[in-house]
Amino acid sequence: MSTIRLLTASTGKAGEKTLQTEDLATALPNIKSGWLDILNPDEAEKKFMLEELNFHPLAVEDCFADPVDRAEHYETHRFVVLKARDADSELDTEYLLVFLTDNLLVTVRNTVLPAVERFRDRYRSIRRQKRLKRGPEFLLYELLDSVADDWMEILSTYSDKLDNLEDRVFDLHTRYSNLLESLHQLKQDLREIQKSIIPFQNIVGRLMRPDEEFISEENYLYFRDLADVIKGLVIRVENYSAGAASTRDTYLSQISVRLSESNSRLSEVMTTLTVIGSIMLPLSLIAGIAGMNIGSNFDFSQIILVMVSFATIMLFYFYRKGWIGPQK
Repeated sequence: MSTIRLLTASTGKAGEKTLQTEDLATALPNIKSGWLDILNPDEAEKKFMLEELNFHPLAVEDCFADPVDRAEHYETHRFVVLKARDADSELDTEYLLVFLTDNLLVTVRNTVLPAVERFRDRYRSIRRQKRLKRGPEFLLYELLDSVADDWMEILSTYSDKLDNLEDRVFDLHTRYSNLLESLHQLKQDLREIQKSIIPFQNIVGRLMRPDEEFISEENYLYFRDLADVIKGLVIRVENYSAGAASTRDTYLSQISVRLSESNSRLSEVMTTLTVIGSIMLPLSLIAGIAGMNIGSNFDFSQIILVMVSFATIMLFYFYRKGWIGPQK
């Protein structure tokens, strides 16, 4: 079911109305500057946008299909399509379609978007009323700035996540589970954020192109400031992504070093056991031969002397070879 909200600035306070489609025809003509928000539009809203608001059919059709990020300047209105974060998920995005006329900002969406609710709070703020009276073009700036602020808030949480993972990686006294999986997930999330922010940056860049004549000189400085904010978001995503990759490489290096140390200790143990076995094998042979009941001219002390001498010669040989003792 569709929901239509109309917000206008009057006498210094924002007035908000929830309307039906049939009420719009009488409510809109007297508005000098306002915001019309349409949630979950159906055929009635489609007909109203085509016949009453005279929006271009291609633009209206995008409201009921899968559009692409773009900005168009039609004869009677301007049209912007961008992605904003969905309220149901931290990183999922949905399309927000914006129509801009001389006296009205119209947003069309199919789900709840935190950025739109943030913009609604701004619109209702008494402190911003004078600025909002600049007209629909300035409302568009406030809406896009709300989208940027929403992404900035999300990136702040990922900054904390990255710092936490870095602290865990460099904490050599504690073993943490699923560190590699967490770093990989963080990298994937940042890639998803980048997929949304870069098209957003391209859209704002197109709005500011002189040949498009999309933004008036009066509001150009605000949109330039917005472009700088979005550029900062892109740089932050790239930095966080590089930081996550660096932290992951450091963690893998630590794992490799620990594995090498473990293999080194295992090699030392195997070397020690091999040396002991190599010495004991001939000694066992001597003891076996000497213990045969066939008569012998050697007494016990002489046999022990032969065994000790043989073991000493072997240890000296192993030492000269570098198999035992300090490594050169």
